[in-house]
Amino acid sequence: MTREDDRPTPVEEALPTRQGQPRRLDEELLVLARRHPREGWPANPGLGEVARFWLDRHDAFRKLDKVIRDGSDRAVIERLGAEAFKPWLARQLNLYLGELENHHAVEDHHYFPVFRRAEPGLARGFDILDNDHEALHHAIGEIVAIANRVLQQPASDPLAFHGEMERFRESYEGLGRTLVLHLDDEEDLIIPLLIERGETGF
Repeated sequence: MTREDDRPTPVEEALPTRQGQPRRLDEELLVLARRHPREGWPANPGLGEVARFWLDRHDAFRKLDKVIRDGSDRAVIERLGAEAFKPWLARQLNLYLGELENHHAVEDHHYFPVFRRAEPGLARGFDILDNDHEALHHAIGEIVAIANRVLQQPASDPLAFHGEMERFRESYEGLGRTLVLHLDDEEDLIIPLLIERGETGF
């Protein structure tokens, strides 16, 4: 299910680094991506283990995001009961957000500083990604607060449960859309760099 308009959700409004700016990196930051375009990555002999692992992790995040969005849509549309849905939501969110936080921590504290030193001309791109991470972490806090309100609703009050679920679905969709755009930007900056420079030292 998709939203009927493109107005930012509350979570998207909490991501100022992405509002009012191009959704993709500018041409100056895509110089390596033009040399090593996305469609050629799978067959590129320079695509090493680090790059493949990165892409696999990002694909896993995209799949988990879709699972949560689809499940939330179903809970709202089919008016699923709280008893059945709340354990599922808690399990999926804990997995997704926990893995995402760990992934971002490794990027922030290891990979991004190394990449900056290796390719100073792309430093501005890594600043953008760092800012995305900070904004996403703030948005994740908002999502957790909304999800906790869902989980606190008693099964005996389905009206309150579904009201909170609708708020969660709208806010989560904003986080998911922004995260997918961030993953695309990150790949377009990092994967061509790994192909161009090789993975030794990274």
